[in-house]
Amino acid sequence: MKEEELIYGTRAVIEALDAGKEIDRILVQKGLSNELYNQLRKALRNRPVPIQVVPPEKLRRLSSGNHQGVIAYLTEVTYYNLEDTLSQVFESGEIPLVLILDRITDVRNFGAIARSAECAGVQLIVIPSRGAAQINGDAIKTSAGALHRIKVCREDNLKHTLEYLKESGLQIVSVHEKTDHLMYEADFSKPTALIMGSEEDGISGEYLKRSDLQVKIPMPGKTASLNVSVATGIVLFEAVKQRLK
Repeated sequence: MKEEELIYGTRAVIEALDAGKEIDRILVQKGLSNELYNQLRKALRNRPVPIQVVPPEKLRRLSSGNHQGVIAYLTEVTYYNLEDTLSQVFESGEIPLVLILDRITDVRNFGAIARSAECAGVQLIVIPSRGAAQINGDAIKTSAGALHRIKVCREDNLKHTLEYLKESGLQIVSVHEKTDHLMYEADFSKPTALIMGSEEDGISGEYLKRSDLQVKIPMPGKTASLNVSVATGIVLFEAVKQRLK
């Protein structure tokens, strides 16, 4: 971790938030409770910045200085507002193609997905504020810089996000192997939000319930599943193929 990617101390983190700095996550020492920390919580209100409670040893490994029980990681990208970005897509006359990543935690997978998404014309990637890969230098390098060109939105509650997207006229399409429908059955020429699931256990059941369609990639081979970045690329370029017709 490069020194300039961290902010040490509660007051310094509050000042960074007030200055509009993009923060990836905040580490807070277990048991921390004081007025300054309460001010930090107020500053974080309505901001989807995850707080991780950690033992003192974790903070000491990151800094030998006076961190006051709080260390923040700066993010290397700008996070965008979902509603504003989607409105801009509609206003530009484009057909929305939104990619939702449910707990993709591998940094290089995330970078590779972002690269494919930008190449395929995805206007917005949505990630949860907790349980997602950190967007760091490795992710940006793997994305070949695509993470500086595609808009990323971080949401506290993906259930509410899915409901908002449906109300906005997007169909929700989930991709996983435990369905009978092939990806060719989806009409990707429509405004679409595509959900890809975590490397460990796929898409959360609560998101599958909110999907309009669940599809799979046909795989005549014997291996049970594809890497999530490869699978995402395959489905996205099926969408590209349909939209070019």
